[in-house]
Amino acid sequence: MTARIEPAQPPFSDLVQQTFERLMPPGVPPLVLFTTLARSERAFSKFMAAGLLDKGPLPMRDREVMIHRTTARCGSEYEWGVHVALFAERVGFTKQEIAATVAPGAEGWSAREALIVRMADALHESVAIGDDLWAALAAEFSAEQILELILLAGFYRTVSYLTNGLKLPLETYAARFPA
Repeated sequence: MTARIEPAQPPFSDLVQQTFERLMPPGVPPLVLFTTLARSERAFSKFMAAGLLDKGPLPMRDREVMIHRTTARCGSEYEWGVHVALFAERVGFTKQEIAATVAPGAEGWSAREALIVRMADALHESVAIGDDLWAALAAEFSAEQILELILLAGFYRTVSYLTNGLKLPLETYAARFPA
């Protein structure tokens, strides 16, 4: 697949280079998504300012359930695959749980994680959260955690728009959707 916008090439501006050094593991080149956004330093800066990978009110595993599910539902194999490759093992996802992020329904998750999957599905399908689901979420999560989950779903939907709309080539090390 050929990207619709060619990624920026080094040398990068100081701001972009420092961001890459902060975000990427040693020896791993910057993501094609990041270098493509670097074509516009304004777009790059705005995107990075909205990032939610820092330590927030949710455990990392909860965040990754929402990110994996949202990007899978949006058909962003690019972003889903990057998160599987870089975070799935760190948060203890089994092969079955990784596959479940792409599968219909919320089977195979803990009750808490099934709520996150249901929330991701509701936001994807209706851009809303019904009262019954809201009550279940409010019983399990703090207000700050619910806000973070909604922000994650929205941000990663935007990431999916970028990766799909730009037809970004998949990262060589990233996972692929299950057959």
